[in-house]
Amino acid sequence: MTMLYLIRHAETYFNVWHKVQGWCDSPLTPRGIEQAKSVRRYFEEDHIKFASAYSSTSERACDTLELITHHKMNYKRLKDLREWGFGSFEGQDERLNPKVPYEDFFVQYGGESQRQLQERIFSCIDKIMKGADLEDKVLIVSHAGAIYNFLKMIAVDVDKVRQVGYGNCGILKI
Repeated sequence: MTMLYLIRHAETYFNVWHKVQGWCDSPLTPRGIEQAKSVRRYFEEDHIKFASAYSSTSERACDTLELITHHKMNYKRLKDLREWGFGSFEGQDERLNPKVPYEDFFVQYGGESQRQLQERIFSCIDKIMKGADLEDKVLIVSHAGAIYNFLKMIAVDVDKVRQVGYGNCGILKI
């Protein structure tokens, strides 16, 4: 059976400073670097080897993937794995965000609708997985909003995922 390991990027300075971080970017914190190294150790200890790896084009996701793979694995950077585009809310204080679900809120500010994000992320991951062989293990590093919306598209109870917690460098095995 093909396995997908879907990982949220490691902690960034914008996460710590509570800044809206969609298509804009900030570097990993020292804690974030340690989170990614911890995920690498987890995969090494469980002898999990990936047939392919993918990351959003955001620096925080690429850096996370490179740390997890110890810079020893080629991977593809795909724009469609990026976080939700928040338009002019990018880099602003998270307290300005409306309550979830966002739906079409960010469109008026030059961002994406929830439907646009869902179609983009689902189409991208679906294409990746259709190209994988039956016994492959696939690694994807993306972002919380994008991942939650992918989960909604495949009928996973996102509220249960939120209850358990899906923090930085959280791993979902699908």
